[in-house]
Amino acid sequence: MNVIRLVKKAKRGNKEALLQLIMAEKDAYYKLAFTYMGNSHDALDVMEEMVVIVYEKINQLKREEAFYSWSKTILVNRCKTLLRKQKKLVLLDDWGSEADQGLMSDPYINSDQRMDIQALLVHVNEHQKEAISLKYFHDLDYQTIANITNVSIGTVKSRIFQGLRKLRVHYTRGDVNE
Repeated sequence: MNVIRLVKKAKRGNKEALLQLIMAEKDAYYKLAFTYMGNSHDALDVMEEMVVIVYEKINQLKREEAFYSWSKTILVNRCKTLLRKQKKLVLLDDWGSEADQGLMSDPYINSDQRMDIQALLVHVNEHQKEAISLKYFHDLDYQTIANITNVSIGTVKSRIFQGLRKLRVHYTRGDVNE
């Protein structure tokens, strides 16, 4: 799939091209939305809103190759807006039940390890939790995380570094099962 070609077609009004772009990454979009929203219903709602916004604003995209970074930023911003409206706290707080059904699962990580990670993440602040989640659970690069969270790359790297350092301290002390 040639992303640049499809984005150019979408900018000219080709809805099929836009649909192909979105469907190619639908699982990544859902996983990202679910991380923020904590439930399937809200995740699907914000994905729907993201699609509408992308459709309406595709002509504002300056670099075609940045489509996925741009659209994921829109998705995260919609998640944060909805969460502010709901006055909910975000980021992996309800990582348990639906994640155990396979939504955020890695076949190489068993449930005990997932519980250990979940227990460790309570020791880092929300910004660090968000950065670590986007980097290691969603496999996003630093620039994309910086765009999504609206901070500099240096800030993203610092949040990840400081968060991992806190996690390492708690892990070596044995705080996982406390």
